[in-house]
Amino acid sequence: MAEKIDETMPISEFIDSSYKGSGKLQNMCLLISGGDSGIGRAAALHAAREGARVAIIYHTDEERAEETRCAIEEEGAETLVIQSDVGKSAQCEAAVTEVIDKFGTLDVLINNAGFQKPYASLSDISDEEWTAHFDVNIHGMFYLTRAALPHLGEGASIINTTSINAFAGNKHLVPYTTTKAAITGFTRALALQLAGQGIRVNEVAPGPVVTPIQLAFKGYDEDIIERMGESTPMQRMGQPRELGPAYVYLACKDSSFVTGQTLHVNGGMIVNA
Repeated sequence: MAEKIDETMPISEFIDSSYKGSGKLQNMCLLISGGDSGIGRAAALHAAREGARVAIIYHTDEERAEETRCAIEEEGAETLVIQSDVGKSAQCEAAVTEVIDKFGTLDVLINNAGFQKPYASLSDISDEEWTAHFDVNIHGMFYLTRAALPHLGEGASIINTTSINAFAGNKHLVPYTTTKAAITGFTRALALQLAGQGIRVNEVAPGPVVTPIQLAFKGYDEDIIERMGESTPMQRMGQPRELGPAYVYLACKDSSFVTGQTLHVNGGMIVNA
């Protein structure tokens, strides 16, 4: 499955025929925020191919959400598509309730919803824009995890999407980078808190990937999009399909002795963390 996001970017690829499911997530239920596009869609499709029931949360893009629903169903998986603003606590509670009402259980939570906007200077960032980054990227992660936690039992997994920017920094994305660093702290602290309950908490830190979030640079500096892949030793941007298996690994029993960790998928960018 592939999508042309924009004329300035490569085609975005979510899953291909070379990935063979082996039942790693058979009969498990996953909830993925930001599951309608990009890395979230890739995680959803790989989970579906592994036998999971998949619920996704989207914010406003109904067309992409419906495309993802169809793609999950083509994998033979049950799905649930929820429109929600993860920056609002009550809506996160309602989303989790909807998942439990439909599937009766929740085994894996993937906190993937994200927002970014570039700024040339710290003085260009308004209070409202600063707060908007935290509402989506970190407050929403807290609200959704808190709502899900009573339904997660031993063997469950929480997977958060951070970013290479949390470790390397990005002068154009100060608010985004700050929230992504907060996710790393949240992941490590929560992993320690939940280890005794048998619930694992990890994170994936993508490098530059072909997803709609990169379109934030349009109108700011479109050359950044064209040069984005040059920052990696592989000299290219990653594809969402190259991230999907990382979420499967952290969701399934293959990673049963892994918690509080960051899985870097970034084309060889060394961050020493």
